Amino acid sequence: MMPQLTVPDVRFHASYLDAVREFTEAGQDPAVLESGWLGPHAEVLREPAGFAAFVEMLRAETRRPRRPDWVPMTNLWYVEDDTFLGRLSIRHRLTPHLLELGGHIGYVVRPGARRQGHAKAMLAAAMPVCRQLGVDRALVTCDATNTASRKVIEANGGEFEDRRGAKLRYWIRTGN
Repeated sequence: MMPQLTVPDVRFHASYLDAVREFTEAGQDPAVLESGWLGPHAEVLREPAGFAAFVEMLRAETRRPRRPDWVPMTNLWYVEDDTFLGRLSIRHRLTPHLLELGGHIGYVVRPGARRQGHAKAMLAAAMPVCRQLGVDRALVTCDATNTASRKVIEANGGEFEDRRGAKLRYWIRTGN
């Protein structure tokens, strides 16, 4: 099966934990996998019931953000068969802060799956989802020092708008 975006699911439990381990071994914070939730709750994920609750929380964010200052977002995992390769989050609308620095879309690929075209494919696959959510132009940002992410955004039609602090800001049209 080709890699694809899918809703979070408990069947990826073992592979997700492998990704957390990869981030830790690479000296990177595994909290990037799910917006900081992993920091204080990482141990809970080892238990099937804890992981199931985590998956349900991610799915629920489309209608009920986990924090009052957040917007609804669609969380998707990029998987191949039963292997978790990365995650992508689509924010349904922008707050002033997200307009400035965060954007509509955030994504990350696990260290062992990088440099294989997954980020580019993930972002491309997100465009129809954005369009279905009513986002005609998606704002995607990256750190100015993150050349790989900049190339992914540009390869997906990202039109550079400006740099704000350490962030580069791009807009991608989601439809024809």
